Amino acid sequence: MTEVWISAVVGLLKAVCFVVDVVSYIPCYFIYRPDKVLKQSRRTKAVRVADGQSVAYRSVEVKGQLTTTLFPECRTLDDLFERAVRLSAIEPCLGTRELLKEEDELQPNGRVFKKVVLGDYHWLTFEQTSARVSNFGSGLLALGQKPKKHLVIFAETRAEWMIAAQACFKYNFPVVTLYATLGQDAIIHGINETEATFVITSTELLTKFSGIMSRMPVVENLIVMNNGHKLSTFPNIPNSVKIYGMNEVEGIGAKPEHINAAVTKPKPEDIALVMYTSGSTGLAKGVLITHANLMAGMSGQCERIQNLRSPDIYIGYLPLAHVLELSAEISCVAHGVCIGYSSPLTLTDQSSKIKRGSKGDVSVLRPTLMAAVPVIMDRIYKGVMDKVNSGGAFGKAFFEFAYEYKKKKLIGGYDTPLLNKFVFSKICSLLGCRIRLMLSGGAPLSEATHRFMNICFCCPVEQGYGLTETCGAGTVSEATDLSTGHVGAPLLCSEFRLQDWPEGNYTTKDEPFPRGEILVGGCNVAMGYYLNDAKTREDFMTIDGIRFFCTGDIGLFDHEGCLRIIDRKKDLVKLQTGDYISLSKVETVLKMSPIVDQICLCASSFQVYTIAIVVPNQKNLVNLAASLGHNGVEFPQLCASKDVAKEVTKILTAHGLKSKLDKFEIPQKVLLCAEPWTLETGLVTDAYKLKRRKIDEKFKSEIAKLYEE
Repeated sequence: MTEVWISAVVGLLKAVCFVVDVVSYIPCYFIYRPDKVLKQSRRTKAVRVADGQSVAYRSVEVKGQLTTTLFPECRTLDDLFERAVRLSAIEPCLGTRELLKEEDELQPNGRVFKKVVLGDYHWLTFEQTSARVSNFGSGLLALGQKPKKHLVIFAETRAEWMIAAQACFKYNFPVVTLYATLGQDAIIHGINETEATFVITSTELLTKFSGIMSRMPVVENLIVMNNGHKLSTFPNIPNSVKIYGMNEVEGIGAKPEHINAAVTKPKPEDIALVMYTSGSTGLAKGVLITHANLMAGMSGQCERIQNLRSPDIYIGYLPLAHVLELSAEISCVAHGVCIGYSSPLTLTDQSSKIKRGSKGDVSVLRPTLMAAVPVIMDRIYKGVMDKVNSGGAFGKAFFEFAYEYKKKKLIGGYDTPLLNKFVFSKICSLLGCRIRLMLSGGAPLSEATHRFMNICFCCPVEQGYGLTETCGAGTVSEATDLSTGHVGAPLLCSEFRLQDWPEGNYTTKDEPFPRGEILVGGCNVAMGYYLNDAKTREDFMTIDGIRFFCTGDIGLFDHEGCLRIIDRKKDLVKLQTGDYISLSKVETVLKMSPIVDQICLCASSFQVYTIAIVVPNQKNLVNLAASLGHNGVEFPQLCASKDVAKEVTKILTAHGLKSKLDKFEIPQKVLLCAEPWTLETGLVTDAYKLKRRKIDEKFKSEIAKLYEE
């Protein structure tokens, strides 16, 4: 009876909306002008350029040469910052929330979690930031740091990270970036390989150096981001290594004899960064990035962000050691946009480190701009949908009606202001209610999540494609583009080429669109890999005077000139049957199943089918197990249950077939893992990409047993 009543109510709503659409058709047409909206969305965005043998594409906006700088008068990162300070001297620049208190919270399982209560944001103006940049740079110089000599920043994303980086750019100290989640062996590798005598870190990370300094004999100075607090003594760090607080170094640099010291300004061709990759496919490589490379990359990226200027507010929480976050933050500063700092543990009201009842960073900052990697957007999507599904039959039916109605209107070039206010505003509040633009990068974003973010957060999501080797620049979709499933057209700084990959049966002669390995060219392409000439020669090349990077990704350009990533050379496995499996493609589809939190597909050329390693959603797995008669069983035991795993396999099979996967692409067996794959486990990178080799090694014996059964 309830279902009949709900169906009747939804039917009535549809009828009312139909009447409203008919009555309001003419005024809405002139308010929204869907003809213009759709024309802009569907316009050709990139064209093929004549190039002989290969297939090359450029943005239709490129009239002559590819762009190389944001502003004609700026040639280096230091020039960008100085310009911003001149134009926005007394405006807020970098913001940090005050820590009011920290306390322990006992969990039901007996574990103790640290919870924090944070206050308001405290801001440094552009002028104050510039003073700290100059003081810190001159302090480093006074302590013996030399121009063009490497310096390591190993710290979490925070205002001090950006201050330290800007100081290094100003004084021509090449910055070596290391992810804050790296283990000791990776830290040792990065520091020893670059021979950095100065390492900048944080109080929280200083303990990682305990007991390993003897393995890094080159290090002479540790500088700690200590927020002005007095440094404690740290055991197992030899006396030969000097430890300074960051404020102490700034104090040294502020002295008249040091602040007036001559500055060796960088040149465009000087190395600005040795940026270590995330290491998803093996040992991390140091990418050599010049000032000119970053300047070119940002010139293309910023052109796609409409009206980037004050009073925009950007929230910084992704790793600054990742080129996506670093280029985004430098771009914001260059345009006078302030940055409020956060972390994944304090981002929202529900974040794990925020005390219940207190506010997360987005609720206080209320940003207008935000970058996110797909895994974060996927979690938001699943979190909202879980809440909708658990909110009662009528609430679920009403949300589905509102969602589908708005989806239809958006695709048709209209908007739904009443639904935005009365239905989707609650979801918007999760990110502060003021987001006008989101940028997704680092990995493919599923079409379902992309559309969900468009609809429920009432803002465009610009999906981008780029790599560390291209300074994060390559393509970015336009805010006016209503379609999904692609990563946009080439930026003004880049030219794209497709190269045949016969082994995967991709060629530039394919119909209806040429297909092949993606090559990204332009001044944004890095100089190569640090101390790795062989790999540099393998992955970088020069064609007609333009430097290109061979990405290893397979793509095509559709009829509008937008790039679609369809495969990856390293993710393609040929089964014993002769069928090719694209691991990332299948994972992108299956991870949208409500039963899945994380998934890694395992395939071998010696097997006829694939196996999926799945970290299941605990709540949904418990409910599934209860339906099978497993009540009151602990989560790890449920994951070890063969009949539960078989049921999960059936669910993934149904989801895969519904999503139009071929039968041979769908895993025939599933291994359930109770422990989430976190940065601490070492099974994912800081951008939450899977470390396949590590996962294969960890579950090697279990996978072998499943194949034997």
